[in-house]
Amino acid sequence: MGKYFENVQKVNYEGINSTNMYSFKYYNPEEMIAGKSMKEHLRFAMSYWHTLCATGNDPFGSATMNRPWSNEDEMQEARNKVEAAFEFMSKLQIPYFCFHDIDIAPEGKNIEESNKNLDEIASLLKEKMNETGIKLLWGTTNLFSNPRFVHGASTSCNADIFAYSAAKVKKVLEITKELGGENVVFWGGREGYETLLNTNMELELDNFARFLQMAVDYKNKIGFEGQFLIEPKPMEPTKHQYDTDVSTVLAFLRKYNLDKDFKMNIEANHATLAGHTFEHELHVARINGVLGSVDANQGDPNLGWDTDQFPTDIYNATYAMYEILKNGGLHSGGLNFDSKVRRASFETEDLALGYISGMDTFAIGLKVASKLLEDKVLENFVEDRYSSYKSAIGKQIVNNEVGFEELEKYALTLTEIKNESGRQEYLEGIVNNYIMKSNAK
Repeated sequence: MGKYFENVQKVNYEGINSTNMYSFKYYNPEEMIAGKSMKEHLRFAMSYWHTLCATGNDPFGSATMNRPWSNEDEMQEARNKVEAAFEFMSKLQIPYFCFHDIDIAPEGKNIEESNKNLDEIASLLKEKMNETGIKLLWGTTNLFSNPRFVHGASTSCNADIFAYSAAKVKKVLEITKELGGENVVFWGGREGYETLLNTNMELELDNFARFLQMAVDYKNKIGFEGQFLIEPKPMEPTKHQYDTDVSTVLAFLRKYNLDKDFKMNIEANHATLAGHTFEHELHVARINGVLGSVDANQGDPNLGWDTDQFPTDIYNATYAMYEILKNGGLHSGGLNFDSKVRRASFETEDLALGYISGMDTFAIGLKVASKLLEDKVLENFVEDRYSSYKSAIGKQIVNNEVGFEELEKYALTLTEIKNESGRQEYLEGIVNNYIMKSNAK
């Protein structure tokens, strides 16, 4: 079954007592949770870039991974990657994939040649999608790797780069539509600045908004019905990126009247780099109606950069799935593994092991979060904590029936104000207990 992952057979659910490392211990695609199968809830996706393009190089060392699909001919390597991608996804029961344009096809000497390369590979992808039933979760454009983007893309001081970037996005919109993609992601890796000494921030933000509006206009023109997503990140590679976190992006979208056209693609490691937790960013997106999709990974608390590790933290997965379930699911979004194996995990099979760990982790998180919501232990506690707003003066505040004068008059009648404990430790213990009970089954 394929030639690139010969040591990996189809990965199936075998339960927690299985000793087969190429099996799911917790992810059972057909198991029903809260009225839907695990497969429907989780909508896992393979990241083309980390899975097929990463070679293990870092700022201090060269590549450690010699992949069997590599080839001196860049277009032949691109063709090989298509075969490898669908062999991998089929064996691991991954229903979706995501890509940047330069992940799937090499750049040419100009836009025309690049587009020709993309068209050829897109045609191969479509054939494989039809054969396997695997779908495209989202496409995006790399507007950060090439030296031409040294000053940014849509926020570049060079208008020629703005135009070049628009041409690349135009092509990816067309390809994503052709492949039936459900979303398009915008990540502004170099949409920001290094120093304000040489930056016209107002013009750059205005141009960023103009660029996104042009994308919306073209989306409507070609009849692409997928969702547009913005992926927040505070810095790296740019010192300060304009899409720092969910709240910053929301303020930007609302200022330029773009909020109806975009939702968020939340990455766990980006959230922690912004000084937030993963669940914080998901929560802010959810309560504002813009939770669109998720990049599933985690960082290392001892390292201050984007390590893109496979998610194995059960607590993070539980809190994430709690927010996603309260959101009614991810709808057209999914859980894309924007994760890479460590540099020392250089065997091709390690890719499968990384995905298996990540998929099992989110399966546990789904089961625990679903049970927490079903039993309403946290929901009931929060409801009771804010019960003072359900009657008397609290209800009047919520109903906008009082102002400062009325509140002063009420406050003058108070002889004692009594607060109640937030019981954080108790609630954390409840989560521990639910996780332990889930794993004991």
